[in-house]
Amino acid sequence: MTTHTTRMLILGSGPAGLSAAIYGARAGMAPIVVQGIQPGGQLTTTTDVENYPGFADVIQGPWLMEQMQKQAEHVGTRLMWDTIIQVDLSTRPFRLIGDGGDVYEGDVLVIATGAQAKWLGIDSEEPMKGKGVSACATCDGFFYRGKKVAVIGGGNTAVEEALYLTNHSDDVTLIHRRDTLRAERILQERLHAHPNITVLWNKEVREFVDGGGNAGLVALALEDTVTGETSRLDVEGGFVAIGHHPATELFRGHLALDDDGYIAVETGSTRTSVPGVFACGDVADKVYRQAVTAAGTGCMAALDAERFLAAAEFAELAEAAE
Repeated sequence: MTTHTTRMLILGSGPAGLSAAIYGARAGMAPIVVQGIQPGGQLTTTTDVENYPGFADVIQGPWLMEQMQKQAEHVGTRLMWDTIIQVDLSTRPFRLIGDGGDVYEGDVLVIATGAQAKWLGIDSEEPMKGKGVSACATCDGFFYRGKKVAVIGGGNTAVEEALYLTNHSDDVTLIHRRDTLRAERILQERLHAHPNITVLWNKEVREFVDGGGNAGLVALALEDTVTGETSRLDVEGGFVAIGHHPATELFRGHLALDDDGYIAVETGSTRTSVPGVFACGDVADKVYRQAVTAAGTGCMAALDAERFLAAAEFAELAEAAE
């Protein structure tokens, strides 16, 4: 068992965690990033990225994360291949334990563990991801300009995704397995008033139909939840919008979480309910969930952490001088 100590400990290695690391390293805090079960975060499973600022041409998600990792290491970050299984936030330095027994101690902790989209779990889903099936309309909707698309779900996320997709498509279908939506009333009113959105009630997707070759998604195989009748809907894009799982189980009982399980932070900051612990990226953001906003809050977390440490050190010096 080895103990690793640092002024800034970062949990998570997506855009939020690595941006925090870059800013923290440049501030002299020699951060350690514990990368977790998916080094690089969700962008490592994303192919074409067209909306990250600074790149005129389409870039690849894994390449972008590789560049962020190299930049973080170049300025002085240590990247650790480990998964945290236990945390102690009761005293500083904060103490985290990896699944191999290594201990990580940090004067401040930045949590950037992200959130995972919920999927339908049908057999055809995984092989069709990136071939017409997505869980983020604001990320991928641009690739479906002028094409027929469908959104699966019935909550706020699904309705918002359907409305957003009308910016790119004149033929959007919302598919819901019940006969009423869970979305807020005002969103439902906007949905039903939109001339380019059709709602299919009491339908479940049973298969994402692959056209073969390079065709990608060509249709959805549907089943009526009331009658059992099967049908086919021809589409070129299918967006699963049934919610997200924030990666916060490790912090239940240690930090305040909101009603949806996301880490609660003070408005306009990344400060959590425990002084010296900061949260950034999708683990605290259920609204935007974009790589660029995650990177922005990673920067915020590093600045908040730096100011916290400066204030704590000043208080310690003042106390010692008395």
